[in-house]
Amino acid sequence: MPVDNSSLQRRDEPHQQVVKQAINWLLRLRNNATNPRLRQQCDVWRAEHFEHELAWQRVQSLQAELSSNLRGVPGAQVAFNTLENSAQGLGRRQALKLLSGVLLMGSAAWLAKDTASWQQWTADFATATGERRGFQLPDGTRLELNTASAVDLDYTAQQRLIRLTRGEIIVTCGGIDEASSFDRPLRVQSRHGVYEGVGARFILRQDDDCTRLNVTSGMVAIHSPRAADGEPIRVQAGQSYLIDHNQAKLVPPLEMDAGAWVDGLIVTRNMRLGDFLNEVARYRHGYLTCSADIADLRLSGVFRLENTDKLLAILPQTLPVQLRYRTRWWVSLERHV
Repeated sequence: MPVDNSSLQRRDEPHQQVVKQAINWLLRLRNNATNPRLRQQCDVWRAEHFEHELAWQRVQSLQAELSSNLRGVPGAQVAFNTLENSAQGLGRRQALKLLSGVLLMGSAAWLAKDTASWQQWTADFATATGERRGFQLPDGTRLELNTASAVDLDYTAQQRLIRLTRGEIIVTCGGIDEASSFDRPLRVQSRHGVYEGVGARFILRQDDDCTRLNVTSGMVAIHSPRAADGEPIRVQAGQSYLIDHNQAKLVPPLEMDAGAWVDGLIVTRNMRLGDFLNEVARYRHGYLTCSADIADLRLSGVFRLENTDKLLAILPQTLPVQLRYRTRWWVSLERHV
C-alpha cells in the first residue's frame, strides 16, 4: 500500500489545509470589514499555532503582491475592484476561484513564479514539486497525486466528479453499491476530456497539449471527446490513450512503468536519455538537460525518486556521460571524454 508522503513537506511551509483556512479568514474579513468580533476571532485563530500565523502572513503577502502587480497593468485595478465587489455574494470556493482567475492579468514572469503556488493552496488536494501523497475519498475511492499535481472534488447527491487541474493522478474506484454507482458514476475531468471508471484503476497525466490515460485494471469510458459514432470510447486494462480537444487515439505503451511513481520509483525499459531526464525534472526544482549528442542514448533500470541528485549520480556508471553542475539548480549531462 503506498505511503502518504505528506511528511515530505518542508517544515517552513504551512500545511495546505491551514492555508485554506487563512484564505477563508481573509475573504470573510474583506466581506465584513466593519465587524470587530470577526477580526477578534481571526486574531484568536492566528494565535492558536505558529503555523496559523505563518499561513496568514503568506496569504497576506501573496494578496499584496497580486495587488501590486495589477497596478502595473492598464485597466487591471478597475477589474480587481469589480472582482472584489462581485466576491461579496459568492461562497468561499467560488470566491477563491474567481480571485485566482485575476492572476491572468499579471505579468508573465510573476505568473510563472506564483500561479502554481496559488493553485496548490486553493485546490482540494495538491502536492508540491517532488511530493507524492495518497488520499482516501468518502466513497472508498483511492486517489494518489504525483509531483506538482492538484485536483478538486465535486461530490453531490447527483454526481461524483474529480477535476484534475494540474499534474498526474492514479484513481482506484471505490467500492460503493451498484445502485449508487449507476446513479452517480465516478468521473474524472481533465483539460481535454471526461473519463468514467467502472471497477477500474487508471492513471491520468495532464500536459499542456494532451492528457494520457493508462488503464491498469477494469474499464474506463472516455465520454469526451467521443468516438466517430458518438459513443463513448471504452478503454480496457493494459491500453493507453492520448486525448486532446479533438480526438482520443490508442497509443503504444510507454518506455517506462506509468504508475511506478506511486512507490517512489522510475522504472524504464530502453528509454531515451532525453525523455528520462524530462521525467526526472518533474521531481526537482531548476533546470535539467543534456547535450543533443547523448539525448538518444538508451537506458533501462529502476531508479529511486527520493533524492534526484543521487539518481543522476548513477547515470555515469552505466552510460558514457558526465554531470556538470553550473549551480545547484542548473544541471546538464554531457558526453564523457
